[in-house]
Amino acid sequence: MIDKQTLESLEKRQRVALINSLPGFKPVVLVGTMNEEKQTNVCVINSCFHVGADPALMGMIIRPAPEGTERHTLENILATETYSVNAVTRAMARRAHHTSARFARDQSEFDACGFAQQWREGFVAPFVSESPLQLGLKLAEHLPLTINGTHLIIGSIEQIHLSDNAQRNDGSLDLKAWTSLPVLASMRITPQAPISVSATLNPINRQNLSDGRRSNVSSVGLHK
Repeated sequence: MIDKQTLESLEKRQRVALINSLPGFKPVVLVGTMNEEKQTNVCVINSCFHVGADPALMGMIIRPAPEGTERHTLENILATETYSVNAVTRAMARRAHHTSARFARDQSEFDACGFAQQWREGFVAPFVSESPLQLGLKLAEHLPLTINGTHLIIGSIEQIHLSDNAQRNDGSLDLKAWTSLPVLASMRITPQAPISVSATLNPINRQNLSDGRRSNVSSVGLHK
């Protein structure tokens, strides 16, 4: 048994890796935003989750900014109340992880990490062009969590854009067809070092982490 005292005595990286892996495999997504000066941002998130279907809501946790740094994604969402959530495939993995490096506010991670911006009619935030699943969300609720300084963001799903043949007959999505990327444990990257994926990937997703071709994405489903 690992009791609380033992847990708190673990080396920090080991403790973080253990706790992050407890919920099992989690989806990796790219969150696209734009600030009021029209500067775009995209960042990798592995804490996105379902909140409800009626109304259609999704939540995610954004960590507090380390001292001396900024959280552009959170600031942009609070300023514009709009953001996109984009699925990550194996072919996008290395570049997706690279978005977690520290970039200046005026440097777009889209450009720095090799992602193309896609704009949808009636929606402020940019989408990731090659993602096979693109969601447009409007901020519904923001809850700063005093227990650990994180921020809970709940968004209302306003648009859904799917790749061809993405849905099964029962309405659910065929995630395997996209080779979408689930992860277990933490993802880390150092800005000065080459891209390093420290997450434990689902065994079927360990291969082919190189760049891939753009997906064919069509607009279906919710449009408000």
